[in-house]
Amino acid sequence: MTQPAPHPERNARWRMIPALVLLAVAVAGAVLLRDELGFDALAAHRETLLAYRDAHYALAVVVFVAAYTGIVAFSLPGATVATLTGGFLFGLFPGVLFNLAGATVGAVLLFLAVKAGFGARLAARIEAEGGKVARLREALARNEWEVLFLMRVTPVVPFFMANLIPALLNISLVKFAVTTAVGIVPGALVLTSVGSGLGEVFETGGRPDLSVFLEPWVAGPIVGLVALGVMPIVVRALRRGGL
Repeated sequence: MTQPAPHPERNARWRMIPALVLLAVAVAGAVLLRDELGFDALAAHRETLLAYRDAHYALAVVVFVAAYTGIVAFSLPGATVATLTGGFLFGLFPGVLFNLAGATVGAVLLFLAVKAGFGARLAARIEAEGGKVARLREALARNEWEVLFLMRVTPVVPFFMANLIPALLNISLVKFAVTTAVGIVPGALVLTSVGSGLGEVFETGGRPDLSVFLEPWVAGPIVGLVALGVMPIVVRALRRGGL
């Protein structure tokens, strides 16, 4: 006797569970963990963290990357402080590598959960209904690599939104993962470098100066990367216009 085929709507509801769990944890974390994942918490526990790193370096790396991954995957407050912590504990190198690993894996996990729950269904609905949103999705499809890269390398789009939007638009995992891993490198390098100098900041009772992003030696290369990302889009637009 043949088994009845699984009900599509029931399967769709099951696929939404991981995304809903992430949403619930994100809301709870925003309320309960904001003070625990801030800079003041890092300052208060810095000696304990350093002692643990010195006693169990390999395990400290694993715990740090896992914690960073969780912060990003659950969209918890504290991603910037986590990046600073990576620099404080492990230096610019290999700290930046640990930061990139945690941020990329966390972003991919969030992307997969949201895409499985909503991405395919939303993309199908957009295509079926047409209209402005469908035209926007079509325009994005022509420039996916460049747009995804620009979302990462510029501070205009918040990090968690840059994880959600591609998932909701049903972007491919490969394009999302590659542009994420590459696009967050400039910001990760700067923040990890700032974090590597937190020892002196703690000694003076100050706070990290993130205005470094406005310095010409930082802003200049980022603007150059943005220009490189925009150029192919402009060229394709001009060709379609027959110019």
